[in-house]
Amino acid sequence: MDNKKLILVGGGGHCKSVIDVAESTGWTILGILDLDENVGKEILGYPTIGNDNQIPAFIQQSFFLVTVGQIKNVELRIKLHERILMAGGKLATVIASDAYVSKHAEIGKGTVIMHKAVVNAGAKIGLGCIINTMANIEHDAVIGDYCHISTGAMINGACNIGDRIFMGSGSVLANGVCVASDCVIAAASFIRKSIVQSGFYAGNPAIIIHK
Repeated sequence: MDNKKLILVGGGGHCKSVIDVAESTGWTILGILDLDENVGKEILGYPTIGNDNQIPAFIQQSFFLVTVGQIKNVELRIKLHERILMAGGKLATVIASDAYVSKHAEIGKGTVIMHKAVVNAGAKIGLGCIINTMANIEHDAVIGDYCHISTGAMINGACNIGDRIFMGSGSVLANGVCVASDCVIAAASFIRKSIVQSGFYAGNPAIIIHK
């Protein structure tokens, strides 16, 4: 298999951003899998070649990257990852050419690191994550599976966040803070103390808005 060939799964706005990242680092995009009504359409010049039922047809030709966004719900991203793996497909890890990822960091499969993001030494990022534009993952931070760290968000040193977390743009975790799985952190929020209960948090300092 050519290790730089890629099928994108999901054709929305996040797909456009991922296309730009993939192009920057030399991946050859073979096409996009999306809803039936979008088959035949192009996204930034790349064809929509089928739906996710066609995943098995491409497992010998390319890697896959799920390009469905993750603002309201992560379940579709997880479902698509599972479909790829059950079919025997391989998940790509795609890192923008202008991102900085320390050689001492660990990045999980199916994760995309967007433009000008920073992942520093000792950081660990799980499976299927989105580390968005200009996000900063500091030294020794641990990010669970299927997290979306939005544009400009700051995960400071030695923080530990669980799975399926959405951190809004410009949100900040203070050093050493832990966050329970299945939390949503609103944009521009500041998390000063560890969060042990899943829910929606907002403010400075952030407080729980609802479970």
